[in-house]
Amino acid sequence: MRILRAAEYTGERAWDADHIASIDGATVRLHWTDEPYVWHVNDGDEVFAVLDGVVDMHVRSDGEVSVHRLEVGDVFYADAGTEHVAHPDGPARVLVVERAGSV
Repeated sequence: MRILRAAEYTGERAWDADHIASIDGATVRLHWTDEPYVWHVNDGDEVFAVLDGVVDMHVRSDGEVSVHRLEVGDVFYADAGTEHVAHPDGPARVLVVERAGSV
């Protein structure tokens, strides 16, 4: 058993993660960041839940970019092949569930 206090987790650099669990080929990680990630496409589904802070999720489809503001309690689901990048607005902590080894 383990209890994490998301608001207290801080990484040494942007997108540092605390690996929480591996479940049936998926990883569950708590990330801390204060900088954008990189545009990427996961090879499997991804669930991204904002636990602390605010994140603007940029999604590109057919050359068009849309931006979705995610606040505490919001969940973003990207199916395999969805091109996206997270831009935090200040420090943020997010829970990410995705296929093990995914970008």
